[in-house]
Amino acid sequence: MNDGYETLIITFSEPIEVLDGRFEDIDTWGVDSLKKWVDDYETTRFTPINGYTAVITSEYNMKPVREWLEHYMPIAEMKEL
Repeated sequence: MNDGYETLIITFSEPIEVLDGRFEDIDTWGVDSLKKWVDDYETTRFTPINGYTAVITSEYNMKPVREWLEHYMPIAEMKEL
């Protein structure tokens, strides 16, 4: 399936709920969760599928989102579909 969107399945080494705590300073981040931070990128969506894993889809912003996640979030596994 190639609908123009890139898909990434990412498993974090910490629970997503814990990672959301990094966004407590809403004045700095402008959002209060990892999902909202990713979703703020146009055409990009973060869908948690369990406490540690999420599916991220993006039409054209996957590269900066992925680079930021790799730099700032503890990742156990990342797969592109």
